[in-house]
Amino acid sequence: MARILITSGPTRQYLDPVRYLTNASSGRMGRALAAAAIAAGYEVVIVSGPVDVDYPPQAEIIPIVSTEEMLEACQKVFPRCDGLIGVAAPCDYRPVQVALYKMKRTGRPLLLELVETPDVVAALGAMKTSQWIVAFALETDDRHMRALQKLERKKCDLVVLNSPTSIHGPDTQAEVIDASGTVLAHLSGSKDQVAVEIFRIIHQRLIRR
Repeated sequence: MARILITSGPTRQYLDPVRYLTNASSGRMGRALAAAAIAAGYEVVIVSGPVDVDYPPQAEIIPIVSTEEMLEACQKVFPRCDGLIGVAAPCDYRPVQVALYKMKRTGRPLLLELVETPDVVAALGAMKTSQWIVAFALETDDRHMRALQKLERKKCDLVVLNSPTSIHGPDTQAEVIDASGTVLAHLSGSKDQVAVEIFRIIHQRLIRR
């Protein structure tokens, strides 16, 4: 039985004890893909940032907060999995310094120095042996080109290009693209419906190959 790792939700990079950088990822697509994989008979491990959704009880859930914690958890689990579906939207930047106490108003502009966080999917792509990897991409400009660049740079087998309007919503529009740049499917509808179709393509092209 294939064991599938799914990353889901956002991550948080704290500025001080109460404020953080994050995004609006809800975890709904991660939950939907986990449900589709479990319904198809696969074992699922979910590494998830803070979300309000309930994941399928059959899945193993590893909760994390920061991008660094997501990477560390995935690096431990991935060698024992057959593939990765990188649905999460990890925060790409973190502050150089985290304030020990809540930052107070000063009446002046606040300047933050940020550095990049680790790229979770790229790091796992560098680790993979016989595993397959499916990445998700959400782009606002040059969408297809950037999605293909992500696929190649991160050593993925497929990339799912999301519409920016899908973040935090119940519905989505997506395209599934292979390494040659061929669009395998144009999908739209509820995230549950789209997840079933995405997993069908993953099953046919990557798991049964």
